[in-house]
Amino acid sequence: MSKMRNIAMLVEYCGTDFLGFQVQAKGPTVQGTLAESVAQLTGEKVQLIGSGRTDSGVHAWGQVVNFHTRSTIPPERFAYALNGRLPRSLRVRKSWEAPLGFHARFSAIAKTYDYWIYYSSQPAALWDDRAWRLHRALDLAAVRAAIPHLLGEHDFTSFCASNSNVRDFVRRVEKLDVKEATLPGDYPLVVFSITANGFLYKMARNIVGTLVEVGLGRRVPEEVPQILEARDRNLAGKTAPAHGLYLAKVYYPEGYVPED
Repeated sequence: MSKMRNIAMLVEYCGTDFLGFQVQAKGPTVQGTLAESVAQLTGEKVQLIGSGRTDSGVHAWGQVVNFHTRSTIPPERFAYALNGRLPRSLRVRKSWEAPLGFHARFSAIAKTYDYWIYYSSQPAALWDDRAWRLHRALDLAAVRAAIPHLLGEHDFTSFCASNSNVRDFVRRVEKLDVKEATLPGDYPLVVFSITANGFLYKMARNIVGTLVEVGLGRRVPEEVPQILEARDRNLAGKTAPAHGLYLAKVYYPEGYVPED
């Protein structure tokens, strides 16, 4: 009998076509679609583990998954073999053999989420399901004045969805910045990039929603410390729409992910 191996994969997808990452009773999911394709390829029913359970509509180019298999397919060939079976909106960017103890979720030490916002008076055919559309520009000076208050280790209860069942709300935001760019079609683009050692449920989207309210002049930067201290979800901004969020990168200890 072939030895057990742990196959890890870097995955990208357009979340518009899926009801989130995690398997559900009805509708296509990233986890379910991948697991089904792996089963067709190997003849094994696998437990496919993801680094994060992205919500319906959320996209990724940095999702990491792993599964155990006795298949003798070379590790790097899984990407090619699976892409021939997967829908166009879901692709394996690369695959490799990881140590048996590697776990896509629990081995992660940090993640980066990007959030896209574009400015337009009318919806853009190519971008309206991939970025949050605002009718007017944000005051990025005000946004940047608010950002330092969110850096470091804090209790992020105020930025966690109220229906979360976690007990520990302390997370460390290691990096948070906002940059300007331009989408094809000359649409102005703003990208928020947030790196943290972990994210609470909808934490990234709630941070962005709050910073957008600062950028629109509905809040002042000095409110952010008060929001954190209150530990009350009702005091933070509205949750930014799912379709602007991207899981951009997952970080692991050295030796788990091969260098490019």
